[in-house]
Amino acid sequence: MLDDPKARKVRGVAQLAKKDARSETGLFLLEGVQGLKEVLGTPSLIVELYATEEAVERNADLFDQLADAGVSVELATAQVLKAMCDTETPQGVVAVCKQLDVSLASVLSAGPKLIAFLSNVRDPGNAGTVLRAADAAGADAVVFSEGSVDVYNPKVVRSTTGSLFHLPIVLGVSIEFAIASFKEAGLQVFAADGGGDSLPELGSAVLAAPTVWVMGNEAWGFEDSTLALVDRQVGLPIYGQAESLNLATAASVCLYASAFAQNA
Repeated sequence: MLDDPKARKVRGVAQLAKKDARSETGLFLLEGVQGLKEVLGTPSLIVELYATEEAVERNADLFDQLADAGVSVELATAQVLKAMCDTETPQGVVAVCKQLDVSLASVLSAGPKLIAFLSNVRDPGNAGTVLRAADAAGADAVVFSEGSVDVYNPKVVRSTTGSLFHLPIVLGVSIEFAIASFKEAGLQVFAADGGGDSLPELGSAVLAAPTVWVMGNEAWGFEDSTLALVDRQVGLPIYGQAESLNLATAASVCLYASAFAQNA
C-alpha cells in the first residue's frame, strides 16, 4: 500500500501535470474510471496504475479485465491519489500512460474523409469537447496546430471522456503546413467563421466531399493569414438572440453536418 503523499514515486506521478515533464517522459496522466475503461482496448499504453481499495472494490469487473490484460494495480491511499491528481476530488484511480499521437503524414495516407483542425485553440475544455465531438461524428483524426493547448493536459484528457483513445491525434503542426498538406491530399478546407457562407446553404454534395473543419481561437477567431489559406469560410446562422456560439458547440454542428452528408 502506497501511503506517503510525499514519496518520490508520488511526486514523480504528480509532475506529469506539467507540460515539461510530459514532454520529457512521453507520458501523461489519465484520471478516473471512465478513461480507464476506454484505454482498456489498448492496455499496452498503461505504464503504471494506482487506485484506492474502495475504487477497486467498486469497479471489480474493470480491474479483473485489466488483470487479465496483464495490467497490475498498486493500491494507494486517498491522500496519495489526491497528491498525484490534478483534480480537487479525484475518483480514486490514476493511470500513467504512454502518449499516442501520430504524424500528419500517417493520417493523410489513410485517405481520411473528415478531420477537425484546431488552430490556436487554447482552452482545455473546448479542445477536449471538440475531440469528443469529432469522435462521435466519426471523424478520422483531430489535428492540433502549434500554439494550441497540449492534448495531454489533464483538463483536456478529462474533457475528452476517453475519446482521446478512439481516433488519431496529431500535435504541433504549423497552420500553413497543415492546410497545404490537407489540400494536397484532396481535402477541402473550411474555416468555421461567423462571417462566411451559411452552413445550411452549402448543400449535401459539398458537405459530402472529404473535408477539414478548421476551428479558431476562442477569443480572437482566425488570423487573416489563416483565412487566406482555406477554401471557404462557413458560418452558422443565429436564429435566436445569442451573441455567438461556443467554439465546441459550433465545431459539433459543423462536424455533424459533414458526417450526415457523408453517411447519407
